Amino acid sequence: MMTAVLAGASSLTGCASIVSGTNQVVSVETLHASGPVTGATCKLENDKGVYYVTTPGTVTVHRAYGDMNVKCEKLGFDPGLATIKSATKGMMAGNILVGGFIGAGVDAATGAGYDYPTTFQILMGQQTNVPAAAPQAAAPAAAAAASAPAAPAAPVAQGGMN
Repeated sequence: MMTAVLAGASSLTGCASIVSGTNQVVSVETLHASGPVTGATCKLENDKGVYYVTTPGTVTVHRAYGDMNVKCEKLGFDPGLATIKSATKGMMAGNILVGGFIGAGVDAATGAGYDYPTTFQILMGQQTNVPAAAPQAAAPAAAAAASAPAAPAAPVAQGGMN
């Protein structure tokens, strides 16, 4: 009886939720044309929750299909705004083949099948849209920054599959 219950329960979990879970640790840095900005207060928000961090710092967020909206503020600077796209993990395709559509559905619903870049670089005084990183291990994706000649190099979203 116990074996049947465990087998049934395991068939309802997705591969990504077992392998990497529904949470992810991300680092947040704030930058300005004059250099790094420390001590900015940032609010990160997606459809799974709201998270706060002081830069530079790390915070645990809930993975989700939807964008992560970030707003960083510090006295003396215009706010830095960014929209960070999530990427579908490569294991979602494997999940459909091995775990079936139920496992893939669980990973999609819980957010476990998605990843954000591991580092968010927020440009103070600008609004940035960071595209989803390619679902390849160790493949950095350059972010498109708003056009300001005095701005530092475009933020880099570094991440990959877990």
